[in-house]
Amino acid sequence: MNATLIKSESRPINTMNKTPLIPEIKAEQSIELLKELHILTRDGKLNQDSRRKLKQVYHLYQFIEPLMADILQDKQSLSLVDHGAGKSYLGFILYDLYLKKFSQAHVYGIETRADLVHKSEDLAERLGFTSGMSFKHMTVEEAIATTDLPEQIDIVTALHACNTATDDAIRFGLARNARYMVIVPCCQAQVASVLRANKGQTLGMTPLSELWRHPLHTREFGSQITNVLRCLQLEARGYQVTVTELVGWEHSMKNELIIAKKVGGFKKSARERQLAILEQCNLLALKDHFAY
Repeated sequence: MNATLIKSESRPINTMNKTPLIPEIKAEQSIELLKELHILTRDGKLNQDSRRKLKQVYHLYQFIEPLMADILQDKQSLSLVDHGAGKSYLGFILYDLYLKKFSQAHVYGIETRADLVHKSEDLAERLGFTSGMSFKHMTVEEAIATTDLPEQIDIVTALHACNTATDDAIRFGLARNARYMVIVPCCQAQVASVLRANKGQTLGMTPLSELWRHPLHTREFGSQITNVLRCLQLEARGYQVTVTELVGWEHSMKNELIIAKKVGGFKKSARERQLAILEQCNLLALKDHFAY
């Protein structure tokens, strides 16, 4: 069955300002939402900074839209959880651009800050999105255990989830057997702090420690190795992983996009490589965090 066959006329769809004010805005987008997300100014204008922001949004959407279409084509329903949602910027955009057309699609925003959850609920109410969007004030542990979310999640997203919040999103996706995970990591500090603490000992263990001997290299190498360990964790748990640029480096230095698709079971070789890296970089203290 083609996914378009399950479009529902009963779900309220915001029709305010269907005609775009400027060429960059798509006809089906809610102008009110773009104003709330500060992509458009209150008088409907788009400045240069907002134009870059909108370009990034569309670019990320191009990666996620085929995943949503694949799931809807396969099972005629979709559950998407945006972890560390903040103001639910990504969830609102995905719902407005694509999912509001489908009666059996639902977006869940998970956030630990209650005030942001309440603001997202208020915005969804104003836009008529409440039938397809929910917001939960939860930690990752609560999200994994709760019965308020579907037992199996189709897509897990985490956009610029800082430091270990990215790992929380991955842990949730693994626990809920997500078919896809779309991750844009940010501010990876945990591994760098352990590299820094163990530096004196590690210098005598391997010449590879020169890769993070200097403070600047410690930060950058720590960020790089964090995402390598995350990719290996996903591969070990049966995911096919693609790593690419989100946008051009001129827009953001936090630019890595990780897309993971569930394709099989446990992969021993990926786990062995992951453990070898942890050992050679003197990071075994983080074994339970990255290799479980």
